[in-house]
Amino acid sequence: MVVCVAEKPSVGAYIANVLGAKQKHDGYFEGNGYQVTWTFGHLCALLDPQEYTEQWKAWSLSSLPMIPPRFSIKVSGDAGVHKQFNVIKSLIEQADEVINCGDAGQEGELIQRWVYQQAGCKCPVKRLWVNSLTEEAIREGFKQLKDQSEYQHLYEAGMMRAIGDWLLGMNATRAYTIRYASGRGRDRQVLSVGRVQTPTLALVVKRQAEIEHFVPRTYWELKTNYRDTLFSAQLPVEEDDYAITSEEQGQALVDSIKDLPLTITSVEKKKGLEYAPKLYDLTSLQVDCNKKFGFSAEQTLQLIQSLYEKRVTTYPRVDTTYLSDDLYPKVPATLAGIKDYFPAITPLLGTKLPKSKKVFDNKKVTDHHAIIPTGQRPEGLTADEKKVYDLVALHYIAVFYPECEVSNTTVLAKAGEIDFKVTGREVLKPGWRVVFENDRSQSELNDDNDANDETSKSLPAFVKGESGPHEPVLKEKTTTPPKYYTEATLLRAMETAGKTVENDELREAMKENGIGRPSTRAAIIEKLYQRKYIVKQGKSLRATETGINLIHLIISPLLKSAELTGLWEKKLREIERGEYTAQDFLAELKEMTSGVVKDVKTNKAGMLCPVCRQGLIIRGNTRYGCSRWREGCTYQEPF
Repeated sequence: MVVCVAEKPSVGAYIANVLGAKQKHDGYFEGNGYQVTWTFGHLCALLDPQEYTEQWKAWSLSSLPMIPPRFSIKVSGDAGVHKQFNVIKSLIEQADEVINCGDAGQEGELIQRWVYQQAGCKCPVKRLWVNSLTEEAIREGFKQLKDQSEYQHLYEAGMMRAIGDWLLGMNATRAYTIRYASGRGRDRQVLSVGRVQTPTLALVVKRQAEIEHFVPRTYWELKTNYRDTLFSAQLPVEEDDYAITSEEQGQALVDSIKDLPLTITSVEKKKGLEYAPKLYDLTSLQVDCNKKFGFSAEQTLQLIQSLYEKRVTTYPRVDTTYLSDDLYPKVPATLAGIKDYFPAITPLLGTKLPKSKKVFDNKKVTDHHAIIPTGQRPEGLTADEKKVYDLVALHYIAVFYPECEVSNTTVLAKAGEIDFKVTGREVLKPGWRVVFENDRSQSELNDDNDANDETSKSLPAFVKGESGPHEPVLKEKTTTPPKYYTEATLLRAMETAGKTVENDELREAMKENGIGRPSTRAAIIEKLYQRKYIVKQGKSLRATETGINLIHLIISPLLKSAELTGLWEKKLREIERGEYTAQDFLAELKEMTSGVVKDVKTNKAGMLCPVCRQGLIIRGNTRYGCSRWREGCTYQEPF
């Protein structure tokens, strides 16, 4: 008998139907030579500290660091979980072969492997790897089963991620709670510290501090109106400064040119192409859904997961925006399958579709490709599911349309000794933009890029050498602080290890150093809400007093640096590719954990403030201070 183990009951039921296993039993289906069962998420987990040794049951600094000589797993969950595990175990014990039909990713591989280990699996194990749950994809996948040994590196990366989270999370949480948390015994507040959640919180705290300590500066801009077009002065400026820093200086410039004509010195037109928006990976979909619909990252993940299970979109937990070359021949059938749903598809049918490197690139695709429609007509979708599906489908349709052709115009002018400039843009052929012409919310996604930019407007027909009167004007401006993170911008910051990156290609290159994985970032943000480290005000994310104090207390750069955590993520990806060994990474983990605990044990922070006698001493960037500095305590001491 061949036993198939799916990731959840609904997926198991569908796979069973495709395989012809129609007879239903308690916890599995059977028929046609197959038994199809399923897990419930994480059936197995690493042991808790006290399950390794009684010495680790009590929380004390003397028992840290906790580093088991060998990590072990257990069945984790309620009676229902244990019952389902026993079903899986009994089937595996009688099986001739097991087929891993779990989620096709690092986490899914780990979940399944641990179940097989705990069940004492002795028979051969094959792996089903599919990008969608359509009947065609499942049947094709069963024809191309691979031995599980081919996914050993994937499993090792997932295992090291789990062990790393255990080592740093368990040890750092206990160390900081014991040393710094208020209360005692059961009333003690637990200071939860995590490998990814803490650097993510640090991003929010840092941005909030930049806003709160921001000192606005006043400056002036010189512009002039000529033929109902506003030209901007091109004045020399030093780095981090402004050309006009006083009203008197600006007025003197106005007076020097107001009676002089403005002369057009150059008119340059360049034709250019605007490419369609990229296909979606999970993070970019979460970003757009947050901007357009206000969906949280977790909400978007649940919606796209549901669309995947309804077989209308492909596997969602991906970090690439590209497709593999083998999908190109399937594009006409995919489009034809949803043509009645999207009239924009009609012009593409029967034509030779472009195969752009911006869409199809095998080098940019590993285990999974970008999120796209499967070609199955979407039916029975909720209102929110339809919003997400429409985004995915319209982006897919748009990449097969011609590029948008534009004309970019740059006009230079001069009045006296002052140079002026204005730029404009005209759409010559809309190309892919017609796909979104009835989608008002799509234009909202481009607001940050060009909707309010002066370059987006067309200009009058200026001629080099023309001259005439103009109206110079001095505009007072004030510098503004950075914006609070939203879930959309925080997801982007996690993807790029805290660096602000606007360019799509550069952001793509930085993904390997991002913190967390696309599939886990939403859960990390949810944890920060649950632990009351951050709150949402409108769309803005604000760090709470608890979250701020926690970041100030943490002295280990590893625990709160997005960049350092990103480098660690890079090593996990190298393990997945077989370029770095799990053994070397585990040795690093143990050394890091010991260092984190040592820092806490030897740190001066955490003692009662000698000035107010109420707050605790916390460590900043260059000195110790009181945690009640917001309440006015002035204690500071360099270290």
